[in-house]
Amino acid sequence: MKNRFIEYHPIAGFVYFTVVLLISMFSMHPIIIAISLVMGVINCIILKGARAAGKTIRYMAVMAFMIIIINPLFNHQGITVLFYMSNGNPVTMEAIIYGGFMSAMLVSVIVWFNCYNEVMTTDKFIYLFGKISPHFSLVISMTFRFVPRFIGQFGQIRDAQKAIGKDAGDGKIFEKIRHFANEVSIMISWAMENSIETADSMKARGYGLGNRTAFSVYRFNKRDAVVLIMTGFAASGYVVVTSLGGLYFTYYPAVYGSLFSLKAIAAYAVFTALCSIPIAVNIKE
Repeated sequence: MKNRFIEYHPIAGFVYFTVVLLISMFSMHPIIIAISLVMGVINCIILKGARAAGKTIRYMAVMAFMIIIINPLFNHQGITVLFYMSNGNPVTMEAIIYGGFMSAMLVSVIVWFNCYNEVMTTDKFIYLFGKISPHFSLVISMTFRFVPRFIGQFGQIRDAQKAIGKDAGDGKIFEKIRHFANEVSIMISWAMENSIETADSMKARGYGLGNRTAFSVYRFNKRDAVVLIMTGFAASGYVVVTSLGGLYFTYYPAVYGSLFSLKAIAAYAVFTALCSIPIAVNIKE
């Protein structure tokens, strides 16, 4: 099924994802993080398909697991000591819980960025910011595009190395390190070669010359205004509830905060509604 949210005006998509990403990045409330992660995964599946979304989530799950393991080893805050390491530093339950939710927050943000990349294509970004700052908009759009390309290319390199028995998971420890270093070297060579090809292509197409015009097929209409209004109302409601202390939560020195107060429940409902806008758009269309 074609995703209809992609067809909306770039302003509507950009404002929506900016609001969702800001809330997801700056909130460490556990239920808000859970809502962001679940709704981000659902939207990612709708936009990219279950297989592509599952591949992305698997990569992120490995990163999340690493954070959960590493955080308690270096962060010793918290009053509930589970055990002591050989160097005498304590491992606390609060550090483990904080690491778990921090990793979930990072995964949710990356998933939402994947959704952003599917909706806000390069031409949309340049349409929004090209007239304000053409060079900056081009650099940002190329950076956003480079990340998924980098991940995809690295996966192809690993598959090729695995096919000849020289994957980073093959052999003894020093062989694994050598194989991984070789994969990274290939990746860097590809990135440098790709940057040279991009520069040559831009030069051949006349980038940097003056008096250039741009063609646009985007037209702002009633449905785009509705999405902007819904996003604005949801964001305003969330800010009001947060400013009233409805989402107070702390992990140190003990895990404590507002989970099921009326203000907190109102914030959950508002944020869930915000994250559901693309789903509602598809149902409506």
